[in-house]
Amino acid sequence: MRVEYDRDTCIGIFQCVDEWDTFQKNLDDGKADLEGAEETDDGVFVLEIPEDEEFDAKFAARVCPVEAIRIIDDDGEQLVP
Repeated sequence: MRVEYDRDTCIGIFQCVDEWDTFQKNLDDGKADLEGAEETDDGVFVLEIPEDEEFDAKFAARVCPVEAIRIIDDDGEQLVP
């Protein structure tokens, strides 16, 4: 399972930071950073989710008000949102 984070879509509400500590506040940019992620497209960051963090990652995606965070299963299906 992986997370895909579209940083360009992020509006800096930081609800994801409260739900999953892999997201960090970047007050200089006013957006969250996804620690350890690899940028695959312009502004899109991808990270494999450790099994013990799947619940937190899903919750971070659910609380994002602009749906900048997507959770993708191993078959390529989008789970959240």
